[in-house]
Amino acid sequence: QVQLVESGGGLVQAGGSLRLSCAASGRTFSNYDMGWFRQALGKEREFVASIRSSGGATAYANSVKGRFTISRDNAKNTVYLQMNSLKPEDTAVYYCAARQLGPYNYWGQGTQVTVSS
Repeated sequence: QVQLVESGGGLVQAGGSLRLSCAASGRTFSNYDMGWFRQALGKEREFVASIRSSGGATAYANSVKGRFTISRDNAKNTVYLQMNSLKPEDTAVYYCAARQLGPYNYWGQGTQVTVSS
């Protein structure tokens, strides 16, 4: 089992920045690919960004490319999502997730991000 706890959400004005953190416990963090997803009110959950277990390859949704950066610190068992140039449409609950093979099967409880215009 892997336990994930997100933090860092909040209210920010458009154009501002936030950094989300996701602390993992329970298993060897460095063995897991990590991802960030988000779900806006009334919409389905969508992929935001991911990073491989080694911390090398990253991937981003087109909607956040160039504005968000995913990173991880395996020594601290933590994955981050730096969000810059935030837009009102980035408002959502943000979730981190972990996987070794196949689909993401460990999820955090989520942290709310609200961007005001």
